[in-house]
Amino acid sequence: MVQQDEAPQGSARLELVDGVSLLHPEDAVLDAMLSGWERQQHGRRLEPDTIKERRRIVRRFTVFSGEYPWQWTAAHMDEWTDSLIAEHGRAKSTIRSYQGAIRLFCDFITSPHYAWAQECEVRFGTHPVQICHEWNTAVHLEDYEGDPDRRPMTREEVQALFDYADDRVDEAVRLGRKGALPAYRDATVFKTIYGWGLRCREVSRLDVTDFYRNPKAPELGRYGNMHVRYGKASKGSGPRRRMVASVMPWAVESLEDYLLNIRPRFRHHAGHRAVWLTERGGRLQPREIEERFAAYRDALGMDKELVPHCLRHSYVTHLIEDGADPKFVQEQVGHRFASTTAIYTGVSTDFMNTMMRKALDRAFSTEREMV
Repeated sequence: MVQQDEAPQGSARLELVDGVSLLHPEDAVLDAMLSGWERQQHGRRLEPDTIKERRRIVRRFTVFSGEYPWQWTAAHMDEWTDSLIAEHGRAKSTIRSYQGAIRLFCDFITSPHYAWAQECEVRFGTHPVQICHEWNTAVHLEDYEGDPDRRPMTREEVQALFDYADDRVDEAVRLGRKGALPAYRDATVFKTIYGWGLRCREVSRLDVTDFYRNPKAPELGRYGNMHVRYGKASKGSGPRRRMVASVMPWAVESLEDYLLNIRPRFRHHAGHRAVWLTERGGRLQPREIEERFAAYRDALGMDKELVPHCLRHSYVTHLIEDGADPKFVQEQVGHRFASTTAIYTGVSTDFMNTMMRKALDRAFSTEREMV
């Protein structure tokens, strides 16, 4: 039995006061469980957004099952999974994430270290069990489970997008409209996403201090390296940082021009760290980037499946086609696994034909040497 002075953060002994009669014991114990779980995750230094989302998922599952955690069974998980697939059409990765949250919560409330099982036995005559098992949950079999419709944009599509964005700037200036500054900003945002292979959140969170000289590329000045501080997190950890080398000089020129000549014209720019500012002086958000991209995409009559993330896919694809080392590209975009980078890549037919021709030439050459 866990002693009072040894009770860990989140335990029943710390969340519930001994000897106090609860007006609504079931709801009170559930609230205490969630509060204790939150404390335990904070102690593990997990991100607040991750903790909040997991708590929301547990609440949703409780409502769906119509039972409290100490009454949950594997059948409840089966029914919920069927509902997520058949009624809501959730993606496999989303279902796995939901199931993972329930599994972690069950691990917490069934652990003897936190004494929730003993508390439930005393109060309700039953105890919680783990309801997530290998045979009733989605298994993570792939490194990448993104939408298969999300493809790289072709070089022609990328250029058409950039040209259209630049035309919006010229049009706003010519007509004397107020939207010239945000149009210039948005055009540069898209070029930056492609030029450094960034995610929407990564580009949104860039600050003016996130650029450094690269001694191997002195011609790029202070923009030789970009420090990405808000890379995609994994397993509830904090954002993963990485340094991205600048490999497209034209993108550096575009970004430098914006920072030197356009950003200073935005309101409150002097007191703000963000690279991309709104007209009200705030930080441009990923949702706003996605909305402007969709507007330009639709105006150009491009595929509805294209989103800003496709520019990141294009960055990977075009670097590989241009002969970059795949390992270098993997590090540039912050992928843990080479297989993920490979899935991002959608090289053209001409490139595949060229690679096939080179492979055949090498094979025939080796064969002649062996004869």
